[in-house]
Amino acid sequence: MKVEPIISEEVLNRFPHFKALSISLETETGVRETSYSQAILKEACALALKGEPKWVEEHFLEWAAAFQTFGAKAKKTPCSAEALRKRVLKDGFMPSIDPVVDLYNAISIKYAVPVGGENFEAYVGAPTLKIADGSEIFDTFKDGEKIEEHPEAGEIVWSDEKGVTCRRWNWRQGIRTRLSSGARKMWFILESMPSMPEGKLLEAGEEMIYILKKMMPDAQTESKLMGNLF
Repeated sequence: MKVEPIISEEVLNRFPHFKALSISLETETGVRETSYSQAILKEACALALKGEPKWVEEHFLEWAAAFQTFGAKAKKTPCSAEALRKRVLKDGFMPSIDPVVDLYNAISIKYAVPVGGENFEAYVGAPTLKIADGSEIFDTFKDGEKIEEHPEAGEIVWSDEKGVTCRRWNWRQGIRTRLSSGARKMWFILESMPSMPEGKLLEAGEEMIYILKKMMPDAQTESKLMGNLF
């Protein structure tokens, strides 16, 4: 299995230095070892409390500026990596959710990079980063109940042929494609703005793949760097 994500020309034209690393994974046995994700989550939180990495503040400012281009307010809807980091700085730790989710949260915290994890078996067509027209369906929870809503016209979203899978670029994931360690086909996306060195984006992906294979020894992975590669 190899996931072939699409980044629309409109998004690349607006953000010519945006880079993303796509990682697809397939496993027959699933997660067999959880200690690796717990260890890196603890390490990532400790590094965040020390103010690491060095590009964190500038990177989050770039994400805030990107969100503002489609009307999102940074304080209300920060990028996913900043939201995680705020929880760590407030509480001193990040609670465990699920072994695979813990791992990609840890990579996000450690490298100050938004990381998404998706159950690819729930997808209809290719993951696509695009500018929404406002008619797309997004499934989420409100007051404990499942509801359907729509992105705002002009909002940057990840989607497939069935609807939006993540609103406001990487702010809120939908229900349908949510990932857990029980999935057999997984897709991850690491997203960076220019202040994050490209080498560090690749390093984050390599560390993530290394630990995924420790957790799932039979895992087969493919990775692809995306964006304007100049």
